[in-house]
Amino acid sequence: MLVAILSLSLVLAACGGDDNEDTGNNEEGQEESENDSGDSGSESASDVEYEEQEWEFVTEELKGQVQYEYAAEFADRIKEKTNGKITVTPYEYGALGSEVDQAQLLQDGGVQMAVMSPGFTGGQVPDGQIFSLHYFFPADPKLTQEVLNTSEALNKDLRAKYEEHSISPLAFWSEGSMAWTSNVGIEKPSDWEGLNMRVQESPLMKKTYDAYGASVQSLSWGELYTALDRETVDAQENPVFFIESASFHEVQDTLTISRHNNYIAMTTVNTEWYNGLGDAEKQLIDETVEEMQSWVFEEQKKQNDAGLEAIKNDSEYDTKIIELTDEQIAEFKKVAEPVHEYYKNEVEGIDPAIYDKLKKEIEEVSGE
Repeated sequence: MLVAILSLSLVLAACGGDDNEDTGNNEEGQEESENDSGDSGSESASDVEYEEQEWEFVTEELKGQVQYEYAAEFADRIKEKTNGKITVTPYEYGALGSEVDQAQLLQDGGVQMAVMSPGFTGGQVPDGQIFSLHYFFPADPKLTQEVLNTSEALNKDLRAKYEEHSISPLAFWSEGSMAWTSNVGIEKPSDWEGLNMRVQESPLMKKTYDAYGASVQSLSWGELYTALDRETVDAQENPVFFIESASFHEVQDTLTISRHNNYIAMTTVNTEWYNGLGDAEKQLIDETVEEMQSWVFEEQKKQNDAGLEAIKNDSEYDTKIIELTDEQIAEFKKVAEPVHEYYKNEVEGIDPAIYDKLKKEIEEVSGE
C-alpha cells in the first residue's frame, strides 16, 4: 500500500528550507540526547528482547526544521534502546503528499507515526481548532509548554476526540511563537483590512481573520512561497525559524513579532496500530515521547533564535522587523477575544467543557 501511495503522492517542497543546514545536530542537542538516553527508560528497554520492526514517521517539515529533526532524534533513541531491532524511518514534507494527505495516511494505517499540526485536521476534529485562538495561550513559550505537558483537557479529553478518527496524540508541543509576514507591516488590527491571508484548513482561522478585516485562503506550505511572490496571497503566519528556512522573508517586506499564539505540533500514532502493540513497545514509545518534550523545547528555541538573527542580518532583503508593544497587543486581544466565545458557543461539534477546563488550566499555570 505504501509503495503505491509513495508513487502517487510524491511532491517537491521547493520553497526554501535548505537540506544542508541540519540544525538539529548541535552540541547542546547531542549532549542532552546523551543525558536523556541514560535514563531508567533506556535501562528497562535493554532488558527487553524486541522483534525486528520498521515504523514510518511522517512530518510536515524539511530536514533541518524542527519537526523533521524531532522525528530523526526519536528514531535514533528507539534504535539505541532496542539495539537496532526497531527501525524508525522519518519522512520530510513532500515525500508522502501534503499535510492533509499525511493526516489521512496516518488515519488509514499507511504509516504508524506522524508529527501533525491540529490546524490541518480542524474539519475532522473541530476541538483541535482551539490552538488557533489568538491570545488564548500564554505569550511565554515556557508557560505554554507547561500547559501542553500537564493539561488533562488536552492529554485526556482532546486525545479521546482524535482517537475517534484513529489518531492518538501522545504529546503536544510548541514550535515557538507565531509571527506575521506581509508587505504592509502589521501593527494594528485595521492593517489587515483588504489583505488575503494564507491559513491552514481551519474554519476558526477564517473567523479570526474575518474579525481583523482580512480574507483567507487555505494553502499547503509547499505552495506558499510562490503565492506570496506572485501576491495571490498577501500575508502568512509561522514561527520565525520556519519563515527564515522557507525563505518567506525574501518575498515579504515585513516581519511582525506578534506572539498571537504558538505553533502547536502533536506527536501522533495510528490508534489501532498503537493499541495492537505489546506492552514493551508501548512503554518504549511513551517514555521516549516524554523524554523528547524537553529536547524539542530547546531545539525550537535554538532554531527560532537563529532564524531571527539570520533575517536581521540578511542585508540582501532588508526585512523590516516590527515587535508589537503591550499596548498594540491589547488592541489585537480586544478584537480576538470575542472569537474565543464564538469558538465555545458556536462552532459545531466541539465540547465546551474542554474549552472551560483548558482555560482554567492556563490561568493556573499563568498565575492569573
